[in-house]
Amino acid sequence: MTAKTPLEALQFALEKYPQRVEIVPLAELVIDSARQNEKRPAFAKIALPDHVVKELRGAGSDRDLVLVVSVPRDVLQRSESSIVLPGEVR
Repeated sequence: MTAKTPLEALQFALEKYPQRVEIVPLAELVIDSARQNEKRPAFAKIALPDHVVKELRGAGSDRDLVLVVSVPRDVLQRSESSIVLPGEVR
């Protein structure tokens, strides 16, 4: 299977190979950050393991897919609820 989008690749990996997917909260990796101001854009400097940095620089087809994924707070709160809302998949 060749995923067409990063989302499809992530869904496939989580379904078929969840033990091989590494997930680390971004906040644990931040070593410096600053909010946007008139002189510069906002930024976050993160510390990554060497094997991840190596994957960022290889040829496109020969490297791992490294993503930044955001899960909205309201979705996290819904995951704790036993009530299924209309249109919600469980």
